[in-house]
Amino acid sequence: MDADLGWLALTLVPGIGARTFHRLIQRFGSPEQVFTAHRSYLEQVPGLKKGSIDVIGSQALQETAEKEMLRLRSLGIRTIQWGTEEYPAFLCNISDPPPLLYVKGTLVQEDERSVAVVGSRQASAYGLNVCKKLCRELAWQGWTVVSGMARGIDSAAHLGALKGGGRTLAVLGTGLDVMYPRENRKLSQQIAASGAIISEFPLGTPPEPGNFPVRNRIISGLALGVVVVEAATKSGSLITARMALEQDRQVFAVPGPIGRPGVEGTHRLIKEGAKLVERAEDVIEELVPMVAGRSPLEPVVSKGSPTSLHPELSEREKQLWELLGMDPVHIDAIARQLEFSVPQTAELLLRLEIRGLVKQLPGTFFTRDFHS
Repeated sequence: MDADLGWLALTLVPGIGARTFHRLIQRFGSPEQVFTAHRSYLEQVPGLKKGSIDVIGSQALQETAEKEMLRLRSLGIRTIQWGTEEYPAFLCNISDPPPLLYVKGTLVQEDERSVAVVGSRQASAYGLNVCKKLCRELAWQGWTVVSGMARGIDSAAHLGALKGGGRTLAVLGTGLDVMYPRENRKLSQQIAASGAIISEFPLGTPPEPGNFPVRNRIISGLALGVVVVEAATKSGSLITARMALEQDRQVFAVPGPIGRPGVEGTHRLIKEGAKLVERAEDVIEELVPMVAGRSPLEPVVSKGSPTSLHPELSEREKQLWELLGMDPVHIDAIARQLEFSVPQTAELLLRLEIRGLVKQLPGTFFTRDFHS
């Protein structure tokens, strides 16, 4: 059994999780040495159960691993072993790194400049808009966005990064051949084309509830910091935030409207010391010192930025677009702040609306159009 196949085979043994795997490697040096070890030595490894030892010594395990490797290749999925050069550096240093990553897409060194963005599956329109805007701006500034491809905030995070022309990584709580949720099939293809979909779970692993808290340590472990956008008091996003703190990562939280259900968790994080986030710069200014000495952060000239989408934008149009955000602003207030006349402002807004950069709301209020 060669090294790659041996590594895969050992992760397929039932009952061997990340901690037990690393104990075995620490004790025996390599999967090949584990497979040739005498049973009496295996029985001395803490956490290694009799059933797992029985499988380690079986011929069926090698056959299973060989079939799995063929399936992975047919699906265009690679495996990356812990401790190799390609394995993400920050993830490598957490207390219980996944022994093996299944990856569809590409991982690049620039992904070390990454921010995890997580939040509620039942997000409000406010939360979704905030998340898309934040992640689009992070992508423009050259940051990779990491999330879990769940419904709600996770999906909005990936979409925002893609809109910004940047890279995004999705960490799944299933095997890479199991689409969950099903409606994200197209999104998963887009992510794999401009980033990567990642899992530590073998092919065929269903979306069992216990998988997701385990998965969350990878989301936080891949990133320099974690931003929580909308989370109730018992949200799984708070588990990710706690893991981030244990991994010595920065934790950020986006405030929500006072009294609105589903923001109690983020407000609690802020009370406990998480940095309040209103815009991408709030995150970047905190994380830039952590990448000092690495290659400089270069903004992305992306298909999603207004300048690259519409290089013919006038200075006034750029000023107006930069003024707008997620909160509706009345046309009179826009005119006052820019010191334009109302008719001039109306004409500029119409031009931007035609280009898909601005959206008009009832009562002549306007916001950026985050769905363009």
